[in-house]
Amino acid sequence: MLKAAGYDVRCVLTAGGAEFVTPLSLEALSQNKSYGALFSLTDELEMGHIRLSRAADLVVVAPASADIMGKMAGGLADDLASTILLATDKPVMIAPAMNVKMWQHPAVQRNAERLRQDGIIFIGPDSGSLACGEEGEGRMAEPAEIFAAIEGFFDSRDSSPLLRGEGREGGGEVLAPSPLPPPWPSPLKKGGGSGPGALKGLKALVTAGPTFAAIDSVRYIANRSSGKQGYAIAEALSQAGAEVVLVTGPVALSRPNVARIIEVESAAEMYDACMKNLAVDIAVMAAAVADWQVANVPSGKLKKSGGGAPQLKFQENPDILKPRLVIGFAAETEKLLENAKKKLQYKKCDWILANDVSLRQVFGKDENQILFVEKNRHEKWPKMSKKEVAEKLVEKIIQKIRNKK
Repeated sequence: MLKAAGYDVRCVLTAGGAEFVTPLSLEALSQNKSYGALFSLTDELEMGHIRLSRAADLVVVAPASADIMGKMAGGLADDLASTILLATDKPVMIAPAMNVKMWQHPAVQRNAERLRQDGIIFIGPDSGSLACGEEGEGRMAEPAEIFAAIEGFFDSRDSSPLLRGEGREGGGEVLAPSPLPPPWPSPLKKGGGSGPGALKGLKALVTAGPTFAAIDSVRYIANRSSGKQGYAIAEALSQAGAEVVLVTGPVALSRPNVARIIEVESAAEMYDACMKNLAVDIAVMAAAVADWQVANVPSGKLKKSGGGAPQLKFQENPDILKPRLVIGFAAETEKLLENAKKKLQYKKCDWILANDVSLRQVFGKDENQILFVEKNRHEKWPKMSKKEVAEKLVEKIIQKIRNKK
């Protein structure tokens, strides 16, 4: 795909990678010599590892195994690939791929966090069927998604020689081939009518996950929100070029590649974080925020007494309004359209994305079915992955922003 778009590609093959593909295969596809041995006299004379590390505009690791991520985080250099990654002064992008339990392991998560702090750009990993037969997060992002991320990276760099036509064969813009296109144009891939970077210069606020309403110093009331939909939306907005601030309740998800993440627990903390960061163009309120909080929470733990269970008094939590485009979510168990329209009005949102959670087919799941509601119309979206919901929503945001200009 990169060659079809006119990029000059050079491949470095690890010993593990050579168990799956051959150097000749990579040379035929890239139309360049591939490299693999750190101490090859011939390769070092032709193009040494230091020159290889500096010759590219971007270094992409796909797939990025737990092993190579560990080497990168620890600054190790025991083969050509890890040596190049340590020696390069250019941006690095990785597409992690491993078993779900490996990805969730504290050591791998520490390495991932270290790499994010070092400025490494993450693509994925995605959730789905893994090569080992298990299901979960750890699947490498699809080639079209990796290609789109690379295109988005260069489209967002005004100073890139690729944007001046110097790095591509023949210059100009080439549409990305997509053998398996989504059923609607994606803002994250070429050919979608918007392209990566379409939201460049705009700021977005996204809320995700549940909030905890404290009962006492040890107990709380919460809901089943996993945060997956909000995280997918934050990632999609970021890939479309927006500067994203993600305010997240307590979730068990890997951190998306966005400008800033603020972790909160209570609805009041989420409110404060949002109000401090409300100077944005777009707000997507995907968090399942508690409508009420317990009034007069005691400082200690409530004890059992002969008088029966304690009586809790509640008070309403405040709402958060209003940027240029406000998008809310409605998790309903009945009268989906009717309740979504009511919420659209009293929350003063531009759009509501409503879903039926009565059968517990949304919270914690990887798929969602959305009823998209605005002032004078609504449309039912087909059941799709939460990532696809995010991409479809971002496409609508891009169209809306453009129409307002």
